Amino acid sequence: MEDSLPALTGAAGSFSPFQLAALLGTFALLSMFVARVLSSKFPGSKPPVFEGVPFVGGLMKFAGGPWKLMEEGYAKLGDAFTVPVAHKRVTFLIGPDVAPHFYKASDDELSQTEVYNFNVPTFGRGVVYDVDQKTRTEQFRFFTEALKKDRLAKYVPQFVAEAESFFSRWGESGVVDLKEEFSRLVALTAARTLLGREIRVQLFDEVADLLHDLDDGMRPISVFFPYLPTSYHKKRDQARVKLGQIFAKVIQARRASSVKEEDVLQQFCDARYQNVCGGRQLTEDEITGLLIAVLFAGQHTSSITSAWTGYEMVASKTRGPK
Repeated sequence: MEDSLPALTGAAGSFSPFQLAALLGTFALLSMFVARVLSSKFPGSKPPVFEGVPFVGGLMKFAGGPWKLMEEGYAKLGDAFTVPVAHKRVTFLIGPDVAPHFYKASDDELSQTEVYNFNVPTFGRGVVYDVDQKTRTEQFRFFTEALKKDRLAKYVPQFVAEAESFFSRWGESGVVDLKEEFSRLVALTAARTLLGREIRVQLFDEVADLLHDLDDGMRPISVFFPYLPTSYHKKRDQARVKLGQIFAKVIQARRASSVKEEDVLQQFCDARYQNVCGGRQLTEDEITGLLIAVLFAGQHTSSITSAWTGYEMVASKTRGPK
């Protein structure tokens, strides 16, 4: 035993510094590889890990498409599993038995910021997932108050006017893409009741193009690397700056006027924090970010639901007159 230590020391001394570093690096990588495999095979009380090739398998699976990943993971591991993707671990909860854990968890159990902070470049700084829980709760209160039942009832005439104007251009017959058409209609009604009369009447096309660039900048890769210097992210960031400039002018004019409009923009212009931020009004950039957030929260779901309703009406034998 006493002779073995000098032997080992001599063996180590026979390597050059570069060779020794390479040997140690290889050993460290192998150790990490084995540890990763063992942690995936024996997750303990955590959801099982669906990765395949350690370190890169999850990213490869995600790159193949989220739907395919979820189908394969569900078939192999059931309704709860985790996929390591780059520097994040994505846990899927699929089905009525496990999904409620996501919706019912408190912020102490499941941090909204950790899940949704990839939206910060889209919504902007200082709103929603870029603030602490108390501030976010206050901002959600602004949403709730702006979309209460009595306020929604006041928006109905504007919904009807936009719908009647939109469908009056259809004609008696023809072919339309219901998904595209209803997406356009939802954008028009949202522009009038959320973003404001000024945007709808004077700036709709420009704002719609900028919102499209924002939406187009939200790619699967954005969830993991929201600041990656891609062309989509560059256009997203430029669009967010321009939207801030446009809404700043509209908000300044609103606050300088004695006229009160019936829309969410007006509610945000008049809103004040209660328990944080010294009770101040929202800044122009905060209002812009909250408007973008509330629009994105409903735009896709509303247009998809409307399109699905349209398809069902067309397919149904009990539909009304053509």
